[in-house]
Amino acid sequence: MNLKGRSFLTLKDFTPEEIEYLIDLAADLKAKKKQGITGNSLKGKNIALIFEKPSTRTRCAFTVGCIDEGGHPEYLGKDDIQLGHKESVEDTARVLGRMFDGIEFRGFKQETVEKLAKYSGVPVWNGLTDCYHPTQILADFLTLKEQFGHLKGLHLIYTGDGRNNMANSLMIGSSKLGLHFTILAPKSLWPGEELVSLCKTFGKDSGEPLP
Repeated sequence: MNLKGRSFLTLKDFTPEEIEYLIDLAADLKAKKKQGITGNSLKGKNIALIFEKPSTRTRCAFTVGCIDEGGHPEYLGKDDIQLGHKESVEDTARVLGRMFDGIEFRGFKQETVEKLAKYSGVPVWNGLTDCYHPTQILADFLTLKEQFGHLKGLHLIYTGDGRNNMANSLMIGSSKLGLHFTILAPKSLWPGEELVSLCKTFGKDSGEPLP
């Protein structure tokens, strides 16, 4: 399967087979890393890491992952560039797209990461927005697969704010890959009806509809 050149903004954009492929690829790279084997798929590539929101794990994960594959990560914090301030997101995207081979974004608006993908001309990866956190779900599902040997048919319960990025992305990923997913939260913190309806459609296609 070839996903080269595609942005990773939300799991909604990927088929179950593509998501499974990414999880299996992560498992393979993890196993090789334990054996001291690193790759060169990013050799000669420069990757911009834009962080409106700081994060220990996300920053370290993208940095180490980039270096392990032979690339050069460049951290750009909220005080390092003029994203959305003196320069529009569109102009920033065009500038970064000329200098970098890929862009990771961790911040607030989903609209920002979508504009970066639209105007930069290079792949963009969503490291977290207010709406979605797709890279975290890949890590979570990798852990589940390591523990249980499979994903389809597992029962997953999320307790907390059902409207946030994690709940949204877990619901999308679960419905795509056939997990039984339940959000335990007061009604005021339930996810949006539009997304629930969409995920029910995904669940029917996977053979494991949401309750």
